[in-house]
Amino acid sequence: MTDTRPTLYVSRILPDPVMAIVRERFQLVQDPHDALPAPLALREGLCQADAAIVTLGDRIDSETIHAATRLKILANYAVGYNNIDLVAAQQHGLIVTNTPDVLTDATADLTWALILATARRVVEGDALVRSGAWTGWSPTQLLGAEVTGKTLGIIGMGRIGQAVARRAVGFRMSVRYHTRQPLATSSLPREWEHRSLQDLLGEADVVTIHVPLTSATQHLIGARELAWMRPTAFVINTARGPIVDEGALVEALKTGIIAGAGLDVYEQEPTIHPELAGMREVVLLPHLGSATVHARVQMGLVCLKNIQAVLDGRPAPNEVH
Repeated sequence: MTDTRPTLYVSRILPDPVMAIVRERFQLVQDPHDALPAPLALREGLCQADAAIVTLGDRIDSETIHAATRLKILANYAVGYNNIDLVAAQQHGLIVTNTPDVLTDATADLTWALILATARRVVEGDALVRSGAWTGWSPTQLLGAEVTGKTLGIIGMGRIGQAVARRAVGFRMSVRYHTRQPLATSSLPREWEHRSLQDLLGEADVVTIHVPLTSATQHLIGARELAWMRPTAFVINTARGPIVDEGALVEALKTGIIAGAGLDVYEQEPTIHPELAGMREVVLLPHLGSATVHARVQMGLVCLKNIQAVLDGRPAPNEVH
């Protein structure tokens, strides 16, 4: 019997509930693996598929897009889509979608985990206990910073930025936010105040980044911007690595321009600046922003919903332009 199911390319293995649906509804170009596919394998897979689910680590350039003449939709398993050449996709008539909303809470939660771990030196404390060198409680041991009652600065006030701000209520923090245009005040708590980037960096005790990576936001936080911050302040990045100039961040930490950093993303993932790993002032995570079972399953379901819509001739609910 001829298999009439559409052909799907999946670049990385997805959570089991998602893969079960994939195997039921589609012919797979090949069984996906956990490792990032080589560029040639990625291109070959996309060229054989009617639809594809790709991840933020898959760099999909114009040459690949124009070669994949059969492909109708690229469902990006992420909110950001800077890994895809959107201009080439539009020229080719290829629909690109993303997965907004479903990972908002997971990323906001992780942002707060990084804020608290960085300010309260949680990772250092864990390492001390595990090393066997801990000799007991001391009045001066691993003194950190309180966040309760301090000022939280949020760069980017979309879904995730606002979710982070709502969580600040429990810590009685005042919220300052920066966007290119202030949001409508009627839709926000009056305690959330808009600031210029310079003013926000100068006022905040904790600065957290929630903007997409674009040509305008690459190295948005560099040496000049870090110098605007307080020497007791922390910077947190759960957005995209290249938004922060890692070299400038290292220098700012080495010279005491800022107190610390919590990073979930890096300029050249999975490679990080060689000096970051040795800095006690930094908490480093392996891009865990959306890494909950619920969020990752929902991301896959959103991808499948978009694919089914396009293959059925309907508009994709989450098309990006």
